[in-house]
Amino acid sequence: MLSVQILGTGEYVPTRCVYSSTLDERWHKPAGWTSRHAGIERRYYATEDETTSLMAARAAQAALTAASLEAGQLDCIVSACSVMEQAIPCSAALIQRQLGLGESGIPAFDINATCLSFLAALDTMSMAIAAGRYRYVLIVSSEIASAGLREDDAETAMLFGDGAGAVVLGPTTAHSGTGIQGTHFETYAIGAELCQVRSGGTRIRPRKDMQAFLDGACFEMQGRHTYRMAAQRLPAFLERLFTRAGVSLSSIDRIIPHQASAKALAHLENLLKVPAGKLVKVLAERGNQMAASIPVTLHHAVATGKVKRGDAIALIGSGAGLSFGGVILTY
Repeated sequence: MLSVQILGTGEYVPTRCVYSSTLDERWHKPAGWTSRHAGIERRYYATEDETTSLMAARAAQAALTAASLEAGQLDCIVSACSVMEQAIPCSAALIQRQLGLGESGIPAFDINATCLSFLAALDTMSMAIAAGRYRYVLIVSSEIASAGLREDDAETAMLFGDGAGAVVLGPTTAHSGTGIQGTHFETYAIGAELCQVRSGGTRIRPRKDMQAFLDGACFEMQGRHTYRMAAQRLPAFLERLFTRAGVSLSSIDRIIPHQASAKALAHLENLLKVPAGKLVKVLAERGNQMAASIPVTLHHAVATGKVKRGDAIALIGSGAGLSFGGVILTY
């Protein structure tokens, strides 16, 4: 077990609430269509003033307060977002500035594994803390999914929401019993084109073909193929995750899953055959928040008392790639 613990969690909810009834009207669907198909009653969209780094800093401040720490006590800042605020510099540098730490020299960098970015950062930075490289590390996932949605694509656009979630990591205290018991990640690049945003990097160059750049700037998802591929590989992945962690499913108190879709959550629940309530869901009120999904769900579980100190929890998700990831820890 790695002697690392989550000291505090935080969330930022954007100001603009979008109900599914509003989307019904936009797409000329019968009343209740979006809610029935998405399993989402409302989601939140960032306004133009709510940048990725601003939302991240607000969630980070909440996590720091919960951890009884000041921002200046951090040893490292990690942005774990699917989509950066801008190409250069890294989002973590912009978050550092939003936290008022622009002259601090605190190292800041990004870790990107799309919707699994938070879990990848948690895995990586836990090892750095356990090795003595850092003491207090901020990990924050902040997403503005609405910026890349095609408004006429009802099947995709109805699923996503914006928001930010953050945690502060630190070493465990003596005899606390908290720590990270195991992690496991897998990627199957045969599904790389199932979920993608083609523009924004060096693949499509606006000076050469501006229209192609604009066409590739929105999120593209082959939903049915993605679900089918994920469902086929998930059981074996979960078995390997729990084996590597050396724990059984029955020993887990709560499961914190990526809130991909109502169908994905139902499949996971049926696959694991867990009692009602063991799997924490916030999809109906938040939508799919990409990388922010897992830390937001974890924060909700902690804030509502569903996760308490000493509980064994499993953080599980999938992301573009196609990738799977999981972290088993004692909170």
